[in-house]
Amino acid sequence: MSETKSMAEAAKRGMTGTNRAILIAAFVLLAAAVGYAIWRDSTPAGADLAAPNAAAPSDQLAALEARTKNEPNSSEAWTALGAARFDLGDFAAAAAAYERATALSPDSAGLWSALGEARVMGSDSDPMPAAALAAFDKAIALDAKDPRARYFLAVKKDIAKDHQGAIEDWFALLEDTPQGAPWEPDLRRTIEEVGKINGIEVASRLARTQPRPLTADEMPVAARAIPGPSRSDMEAASQLPKGQQDAMIQGMVDGLEAKLKANPTDVDRWIMLMRSRMTLGETAKAAQALKDGIAANPAVAGRLRAQAQLLGVPGA
Repeated sequence: MSETKSMAEAAKRGMTGTNRAILIAAFVLLAAAVGYAIWRDSTPAGADLAAPNAAAPSDQLAALEARTKNEPNSSEAWTALGAARFDLGDFAAAAAAYERATALSPDSAGLWSALGEARVMGSDSDPMPAAALAAFDKAIALDAKDPRARYFLAVKKDIAKDHQGAIEDWFALLEDTPQGAPWEPDLRRTIEEVGKINGIEVASRLARTQPRPLTADEMPVAARAIPGPSRSDMEAASQLPKGQQDAMIQGMVDGLEAKLKANPTDVDRWIMLMRSRMTLGETAKAAQALKDGIAANPAVAGRLRAQAQLLGVPGA
């Protein structure tokens, strides 16, 4: 959703000043949160949110609606439909889809915060309706670090004229934001704008606040080390003739393929196989691994494509 459209939605509800500024940034946060979920290699409830972009919106929506009819008890299907509805600006329908998803996956903080955001954007008068707050509170109860819920609970403070409290909460979120998180620039702009509107100096603090390093779990699978020999094994292998080194590498790749034949639903290993093939310069085999991985795991095709794009796999 474009910033222009989000501004129009805010204006339609008569919002000005701080409220409009924070909701513009909040609108960007939904797309960022979805991107971050893919970047973290963990879409909400396993939903395939990246794949439908190739289709026309009407075709995509029809396919997602058909999926919810065929799989009415699939939280992944309802989540994907909710995201698509939100992207089209149909916030009431997005909220309805997320309500179904949260009923099926009540322990997903990300789904609750997505529901809260849809309820905020679907409100015609109240910038922070009670139903949205209830969803954000549920998300925080499940995961105190949920970034979207934390963002909007700070928005609540700002709407209540606790501007300093909102800025403090946003700074706390910024300090917990990992390197490369796509919402960081918008979060910084929000802090800067709300500080400017309310005469609160934030520039020096923004300059000092840096995103934290990634943890191992947050590193995309495509960027992680491939399981294999220990460090001492690799040091010993470095002394081998090139032919034997190549044989060792090939053995590792063959081992990945053998494990995938035994368990083709191991998505991480498909990503590691693509990475191995690209490292070896075997781009056609990497592309084939992507196709085979999607064929074996169609429900997470978007995740596989997103990781393949990171690796530069042809056709991803």
